[in-house]
Order: sequence, then C-alpha cells, then structure tokens
Amino acid sequence: MGNLTRYTTADLPALMDKITRNAIGMDDYFDRLFALNETTNYPPYNLVQVNNVESRLEIALAGFKKEEVNVYTEFGKLYVTGNKDSDESETRYAHRGIAQRTFSRGWTLSDDTEVRSVTFEDGLLTIDLGKVVPDHHARKDYL
Repeated sequence: MGNLTRYTTADLPALMDKITRNAIGMDDYFDRLFALNETTNYPPYNLVQVNNVESRLEIALAGFKKEEVNVYTEFGKLYVTGNKDSDESETRYAHRGIAQRTFSRGWTLSDDTEVRSVTFEDGLLTIDLGKVVPDHHARKDYL
C-alpha cells in the first residue's frame, strides 16, 4: 500500500500554500475560495431573481446619503462601499440598533453579467443586473 498522508484542519494553511505555489494562473480562484470565510453580514441585502436573465440586488442602507455610497465594478466584481462620518453629536442613545458604519462589500459577477442600473431611494440601494444574451441565443420569432 502506498504512502497515505492524513491531514487535519490545522494543516490547511500549509497544504493550501503548497497547492497555490503549484497552481499557475489559478490565483484568482484560490483568492475567492479563501475569501469565503471573510464575508460580513453588513449591510443586509436581498438578491431577487426577476427572470432567467435579470436579477436585482437590494441593499438596506438606512441613514446613508447618496453622496456617502459608491458602486463600481472592477476585475469581474461588483463593489458597494459606504463612508459614514463618525457621529460627533451629543446625542445619547438608550438603544442604538441602526448600524451606520463605514463598509465595503463585494460580489463576484459572472462573465456574462452586467450592471444595468443603480438607484438609491429611501435608504434602499437597488442594483439591476442582467445577463448579456448573445444574438445566437436570443429568441427570434419568425411567424
């Protein structure tokens, strides 16, 4: 029987280091895989599947102004950032349950997905996404 090595979760960093050294051109895939456990739950969002080619990302940004929010795409990812100035007022809260902190959140887009529109209304940021359907895949009615 051959040499069988057993690994535990404690060995994962060293094992992944060995794998990434030998995986030329796969850096982006491994970066995405390792970043999965670094996600945050703020701000809360909904991902609505409108139909087969359209979806909508709804992000709750209570207390943010339009000027404090930035939406952009880069290297196949959609990023939403919010820069909230610290509250220097003398307001004393008995309970502060509405989070208003600086954040940065990203979503990986497929190669055929594009941002169609972005709106910010009543504390809700809405990003309409759509798949680019090639002409040879689009429906054509002949009669």
